[in-house]
Amino acid sequence: MNSARPHPVDHELVRAATEVARTRCRGDNHTVAAAARTRDGRIITAVNAYHFTGGPCAELVLIGAAAAQGAYELDTIVAVGDRERGIVPPCGRCRQVLLDYFPTIEVIVGTGDDPRAFSVADLLPESYVWADHQLDTP
Repeated sequence: MNSARPHPVDHELVRAATEVARTRCRGDNHTVAAAARTRDGRIITAVNAYHFTGGPCAELVLIGAAAAQGAYELDTIVAVGDRERGIVPPCGRCRQVLLDYFPTIEVIVGTGDDPRAFSVADLLPESYVWADHQLDTP
């Protein structure tokens, strides 16, 4: 991570993801919950769908769930592990997808009593931006 300064943490979002992880994650198929704040202030939640073939992380399921609810602009996201594991930082694939879908989204990371929020670009320095590398079609 570069020397970016953390942004204020949306603690209500962390609590929402923690509650979903506690109440909705079951067994090995659903082990991480995510919560995101939409541009209009709503909170959307989702859980991962683990599968040995590489099922989607909670952050990716959340993007689809948000779209199904008409939320196409997300401001902040956090993932929390079940069994009181706390905040789980997004994997590389999720960081890339979040950057491509929501280039200004804040991502809450950190452990225990020290959560921090950073721009997804700060979590993925020197990143590849898919849209910047597409050829213009005639």
